[in-house]
Amino acid sequence: MTRGTGAPRVRIEEWTADDIDLLHRLNTPEMTEHLGGPETEAQLAARHGRYLGLDGTGQMFRVVLTTGDGATGDETDGDEPGDCSGETVVGSVGYWELTWRGARAYETGWGVLPEFQGRGIAAAAARAVIAAARTGGRHRYLHAFPSVEHHASNAVCRKAGFGFRQECEIEYPKGHRMRANNWRVELTR
Repeated sequence: MTRGTGAPRVRIEEWTADDIDLLHRLNTPEMTEHLGGPETEAQLAARHGRYLGLDGTGQMFRVVLTTGDGATGDETDGDEPGDCSGETVVGSVGYWELTWRGARAYETGWGVLPEFQGRGIAAAAARAVIAAARTGGRHRYLHAFPSVEHHASNAVCRKAGFGFRQECEIEYPKGHRMRANNWRVELTR
């Protein structure tokens, strides 16, 4: 899927009602190890409803990995559809509003299915979601808060262009305190 540059061809598409199946695939012990563990069916249904109802306060997307038709072999890391002969839904990414240290901002998060990890897909999807959040124009900053122990997600932040701010304590999931790294990218340039 990747060439010498290592940049996969990734597109993000608006989350739909059909993406509940993807949400189930992302809800495994392996995928939620740094997020407090898998959610119950009721929690997943509520999350899916929140994703569908963001309505201007953010947006969730499915991450689609595309393979070129072989004519040029070009690989890009944006959200342009391009000429594709094959597509695979490989994860999710999104952004939503939060209040951080008294200021309104966006937060982002992502998940890439285990069989597609380690290929640069999460960083490409994070760059695409930064572009999408910029288009929204509501807030100056987009934050990511990966666990200090989740080395892969912290690397995604670096590769996607986030700047490290500080280690902090956050509540996630509700009722569970965790040490996280606060990464931030400016949306208004």
